[in-house]
Amino acid sequence: MSTIGHNSDAVAADQLRLLIERVERLEEEKKGIADDIKDVYLEAKATGYDVKIMRQIIRLRKIPADDRQNAEAILETYMIALGMIE
Repeated sequence: MSTIGHNSDAVAADQLRLLIERVERLEEEKKGIADDIKDVYLEAKATGYDVKIMRQIIRLRKIPADDRQNAEAILETYMIALGMIE
């Protein structure tokens, strides 16, 4: 009986090690992608684009059109109420 328990412990340890190694590889890939994104923003800035606005546009493009339009309408209503726009 102890052999079965020992084998299952070894299998569990191997599985844990493999999972951790997968996460480590993915973290490395994520860092590489983040570096690539940073390079693109640096290139855009060097070309004269406003990176802050680009980031806002990218965030907005992730939002479904209906949700974005609804949020923009509410934002406009609030800005009118605060006298920020007429």
